[in-house]
Amino acid sequence: MNPAELSASLLAIVSAMLERRGATQTLTIDDVALERPRNRDHGDWASNIAMKLAKPLGSSPRDIAAEVTAELESVAGVASVSIAGPGFINITLDAAAAGEIARTILDQGEVYGRNEGLAGQSINLEFVSANPTGPLHIGHTRWAALGDSLARVLRASGATIATEFYINDAGNQMDNFGASILAAARGLETPENGYPGQYIADLASRVVQLEPNLLILADDEALAVARETGYRLQLGEIQASLERFNVHFDVWFSERELHAIDQATGQSAIDSAIDRLRVQGHVFDADDAVWVKTTDFGDDKDRVIRRGNGIFTYFAADAAYYLSKSDRGYTHKIYLLGADHHGYVHRLKALAGSAGDDPERDIEVLIGQLVSINGARLSKRAGNIIELNDLQAWLGTDALRYSLGRYPADSPLTLDPELLQKRTNDNPVFYVQYAHARTHQVARNAAASGVTREVFDASLLTHETESMLLGILAEFPRVVLQSAELREPHRIARYSEELAGAYHRWYDNCRVTPLGEETVTDTHRTRLWLNDATGIVLRNALGLLGVSAPERM
Repeated sequence: MNPAELSASLLAIVSAMLERRGATQTLTIDDVALERPRNRDHGDWASNIAMKLAKPLGSSPRDIAAEVTAELESVAGVASVSIAGPGFINITLDAAAAGEIARTILDQGEVYGRNEGLAGQSINLEFVSANPTGPLHIGHTRWAALGDSLARVLRASGATIATEFYINDAGNQMDNFGASILAAARGLETPENGYPGQYIADLASRVVQLEPNLLILADDEALAVARETGYRLQLGEIQASLERFNVHFDVWFSERELHAIDQATGQSAIDSAIDRLRVQGHVFDADDAVWVKTTDFGDDKDRVIRRGNGIFTYFAADAAYYLSKSDRGYTHKIYLLGADHHGYVHRLKALAGSAGDDPERDIEVLIGQLVSINGARLSKRAGNIIELNDLQAWLGTDALRYSLGRYPADSPLTLDPELLQKRTNDNPVFYVQYAHARTHQVARNAAASGVTREVFDASLLTHETESMLLGILAEFPRVVLQSAELREPHRIARYSEELAGAYHRWYDNCRVTPLGEETVTDTHRTRLWLNDATGIVLRNALGLLGVSAPERM
């Protein structure tokens, strides 16, 4: 029996109780969610449903708990039920019912943990979105790890997800970028507002190789060639860096698309966005400029979308981009922004409201905090930043992704590179990966000793460490859904560590292979099921974090 089946049985009992007493309240499966007691002596699962129903039924929680307990004790697979404190219901499963989760995991394999909790949701998830004028740095690295892991847990919970990178490839920054490359190619100093760093000189050399006529072109033409060729090369490096980091984007959206004129309408997407917002009644003209009345939706001031000189503001591109996401069928938009973008939260929510959407339902803006590394190695190519490429070469993809993924996005974070390179249990990623590798070593040893999975008798899994391990394994689908609903993939990392700890304790107490001349028994065979089930869940959890699950370490 898994937690979902037990919750369903509990829901049926309390729903019937409400009906008998003439109560009009309707319960859902979420109302009877189970928790694992901190003290395993209190059972396998606990419920506070009696306290929730005390007020609507006009009874004491303990009286309600007693009525529920009487019926729950007759449910197949429930060994005992007790009442604790003001009315908590503690449930202990019999060994056979608890152990069945191992069979379920082996049957489902790599899909165990997946659920349909977010089925029907169409979500656009935008993250990283770095300017294509330089290499990705440590801040981008944190968002890459978190954004990709969030996409994985959302997909695992049934949502339709498009991951998107918004390329800021329009405006003065691109001209400054091109001018920096051209100056480096000509052997000149970096221009004012230009981009320094060895990477610019490297780009300049590559641009000259691809465009050997660059140095004899007129200034305007040379600037355009340097800008466009350098942009193409730098964007390619960003894409390659992310792919090496196990981060794949479904959509690379160019800001230039928003400024391009549609030949059929004679308008750009930004022009069209202004017209559409005006139809919604939130655009007005004042002081020769065009404004959006974002204060109607909680913004601290109204926003100019087109200045009096006819030039669009950044907000205009934001508006057109938001509407583009809606036009492409994404009913929900999630933006992952850096620590310096707090001002965008109200602005984007107000934009959603101005577009006719619900700012509290259709858009989320997640703000990440800064991350640093003790003894960080600054990039020699890019100057005073820490590059993703350098971090990856230094610490490794797995250690970097896991350590960035195991903390909430809104927590400032300092990583310890010495710890992340240790092959000891102090290193969280090593601890979890080693547990997975150990499950494979146990399986190899079992095969060599003639232990197979030809018999599965869940009633034999009676050791206290087996009860603990089975309970944690059963929770995985719930943890995945909760991580998706709360937008907190770090819960997967913390779960993985809890599971690894429970497995290591089980390994120390319960043998899968017989000692010496001991005969292979059904207990050994059944424990092999539990061992292999644990390996599957560890691999599935690490996969949601974009981290590998080695079979040997």
